[in-house]
Amino acid sequence: MFGRWLGNRSDRAQRSGLLAAVPTPPSAGVISCRVLDPVSVPVPHAEFAVSDAMGRTVVSGGTDPYGSFVATVPAGEYRLAVSAEGFTPYRANATVAESTLSSLGDVRLQVLEPPRLPDPGDWEVEPTHSSVAFTARHIGLARIHGRFNSFAGAIRIGDSMERSAMHVVIDAASIDTNVQMRDDHLRSTDFLDVVHYPTLEFYSDRFVHKGGTRWSIVGALSLHGVTRTVTLDAEYLGIGNGMEGETRAACRATAELHRDDFTVSWQTMLARGIAVVGPSVVVSLDVQIVPKS
Repeated sequence: MFGRWLGNRSDRAQRSGLLAAVPTPPSAGVISCRVLDPVSVPVPHAEFAVSDAMGRTVVSGGTDPYGSFVATVPAGEYRLAVSAEGFTPYRANATVAESTLSSLGDVRLQVLEPPRLPDPGDWEVEPTHSSVAFTARHIGLARIHGRFNSFAGAIRIGDSMERSAMHVVIDAASIDTNVQMRDDHLRSTDFLDVVHYPTLEFYSDRFVHKGGTRWSIVGALSLHGVTRTVTLDAEYLGIGNGMEGETRAACRATAELHRDDFTVSWQTMLARGIAVVGPSVVVSLDVQIVPKS
């Protein structure tokens, strides 16, 4: 419980030492804890956020390699949230007084029960609640955000998820950055060359569980007449029901693509003084799948 004070002299000395080591302005105090897993192993890089009574984040960050964090905050009432991959989020209240240490001590996170996986069988991407988006940097300037408006996908879920396969087809001409002139240029031979390469296709039969809800999906991406191995960093979000009661599953995934890998004429464009999109593109997928009818 936050705000507890250890009664023996040694603990009081340790508390005083910590307070002395942490710069504490007037009207402020120190909040701290150590984050452990169920077998008391420290959890490094766990994310924490301290918010005030209005829900505004006052301080946030990650635990150190030993699972500890220490933060100086104005005296007051706070809410602490701790989260880490594969564990159930932890929340607690804290009261921080002036020139004092409010310590939670050891916080033990519980292992998160993984969400139920889709049943084996044939599933398909439900485009109404899915998106294929991308972000690229305009050379030396701001980021460009775009999406593909037309795509389809099928997934065969195996008896084990690792034995699954997927095939996604994207209509290259459906690229949309909300600027007509730029979209026409992206469809041209300088970039996607949609006349000669009308689709982007991704096929994978390698699903690798990374722990918790994290997966790697390794497959072949065909773009601009070139096929390269691409790894999607995916987060499985679980099973739910749609408005009409139909079963659906959801996931998010990202990948970084380098245009030189797909022979887009980057050097030719530079020679012509064209600087539209940077050399790498981050693709973000937000996908819901439903059983194939």
